[in-house]
Amino acid sequence: MTDERTPILETRKLGITFGGLVAVSDFNIKVFKGELVGLIGPNGAGKTTVFNMLTGVYKPTEGSVLLEGHVLNGKKTHQFVAAGVARTFQNIRLFKQMTVLENVLAAFTKDVKYNMLDSLFRTPRFWKTEKELKEKAMDLLSIFNLQDKADYIAANLPYGQQRKLEIARALATDMKLLLLDEPAAGMNPTETAELLDCITTIRNRFGIAILLIEHDMSLVMNICERIQVIDYGVTIAEGLPEDIAKNPKVIAAYLGQ
Repeated sequence: MTDERTPILETRKLGITFGGLVAVSDFNIKVFKGELVGLIGPNGAGKTTVFNMLTGVYKPTEGSVLLEGHVLNGKKTHQFVAAGVARTFQNIRLFKQMTVLENVLAAFTKDVKYNMLDSLFRTPRFWKTEKELKEKAMDLLSIFNLQDKADYIAANLPYGQQRKLEIARALATDMKLLLLDEPAAGMNPTETAELLDCITTIRNRFGIAILLIEHDMSLVMNICERIQVIDYGVTIAEGLPEDIAKNPKVIAAYLGQ
């Protein structure tokens, strides 16, 4: 049965070559509104390279990236963000010396409704906008139980909470597609369980499309509706979690069982 909906994310025969070496080839995926899809594979399989093409960091040498049917090939990273693509990274990238609240507020730039004069003279419009943005930021922080740490310096947060803050900041960009690159990396089992709950809340509340790279297989199997597996830059399997777990090619390439 063909799905007639327009996917939030679609790639068509996406590929990239570095100096004659094919890193990713013929990569095709669709992610729909409110859907959470996992992208897995062994180290060096090309997962992060795919994310880099989906955010304008790398320019594909073949194929297309589409967001709600609009081709994004050739766009810069900031244009991907403006179009509605947000991303977290394997290595946490926060404004470490800013507060937790300031990190989230920094992502609200397109929601600022006042000009330089408003800011300089502290006009009513300035204060109204600042109040609205702070309320929105605190609401996002509450999803991750970080509202009580709004005034903490980001660098002083435990590792797991820094991970959550990075996702909260990504949500502040008002995205349509959220790319999570190993969000549970470095977390203990309790933190991972809390993160799983947060990601579920995000999907249910905001209805955004989420594409997840993750090495924690229990998290992937528990939270993703569909999973796509790549190895050496090529898709080797896709389907429901229970089918992927039993797929011989996946077991040989990734699960190691």
